[in-house]
Amino acid sequence: MDLPPESSNAPSSAPPAATDPARAAALFEQSVKIMARLRAPDGCPWDREQSFDSIRKYTLEETYEVFDAIERRDFPHLAEELGDLLLQVLFYAEMAANEGHFTIADVLDHLNNKLVRRHPHVFGDEASRAAGNRAQVDAAVEDSSAAVLRNWEEIKAAEALHAAGAPSAHKGTASRLDSVQRAMPALAEAAKLGAKARKSGFDWPDWRDLLPKLAEETAELEAEAASGDPARKPAVEAELGDLLFTVVNLGRHLGVDAEMALRGCNRRFRERFRQMELSSARPLEELSPPELEDLWAQAKRKLAAAVSASQPGAPA
Repeated sequence: MDLPPESSNAPSSAPPAATDPARAAALFEQSVKIMARLRAPDGCPWDREQSFDSIRKYTLEETYEVFDAIERRDFPHLAEELGDLLLQVLFYAEMAANEGHFTIADVLDHLNNKLVRRHPHVFGDEASRAAGNRAQVDAAVEDSSAAVLRNWEEIKAAEALHAAGAPSAHKGTASRLDSVQRAMPALAEAAKLGAKARKSGFDWPDWRDLLPKLAEETAELEAEAASGDPARKPAVEAELGDLLFTVVNLGRHLGVDAEMALRGCNRRFRERFRQMELSSARPLEELSPPELEDLWAQAKRKLAAAVSASQPGAPA
């Protein structure tokens, strides 16, 4: 995903490890050769059968496995999962090379140029322009992350204009929302769209203003769903989408990432459901709705108490 640079102040429990560029380059070369061997006529039948469409689902799975390892701070596992994600890049590049589109060298060339182009404060204006920067930015950021992000957005916008072949005089004809990629998770796209629209003044002034909007969208969804007409399914889907969009932007106003909030909710649901299974003397499917609700409430209380007891300063 084409994201701006981020900084992290999170403490590290391990001393910094220095990367050996020569060893990394040799290992990367070996990985490229292995991938080429797997796709060769006498390589692996499964690998040779794959297409861009068939392995897309694995790319998504590997991305979320990386997310999971990060959330659990399982760094040994994270190294393995990042390797699996890198495999996806190598796989796509090798398939593209087989079809005559591009090679892994082109991928790396694009990446290196982009990093130099968007960091004039690190590599200098001359190197940035040599790498394709067409924006007029001030490279003297003076350790200001905000200035870095402003430059990043301006350089990125100039790239988009050049890629579209539009002259700078027609810049106003482009939509501000054009810079929000469609190729991202829907929750992230919704938050980005809301944030971009805010820059044009099209936004709710305060998070409290979204609460009536939530009630409005819920009522519209209820009205469509109540018909029970299968032909109204597209309308139900549209109303559910409006409700989700509003919830995501409520999170944006509150400084909460909707994807992370939902992942946290999913984790809690797993834990509580597992506690229900452990607490019940009978299979859950044999219990009545009131019994299930009571088990759920007990699970919430038990897990909440466990979390409270693990907090610093909790009584022993």
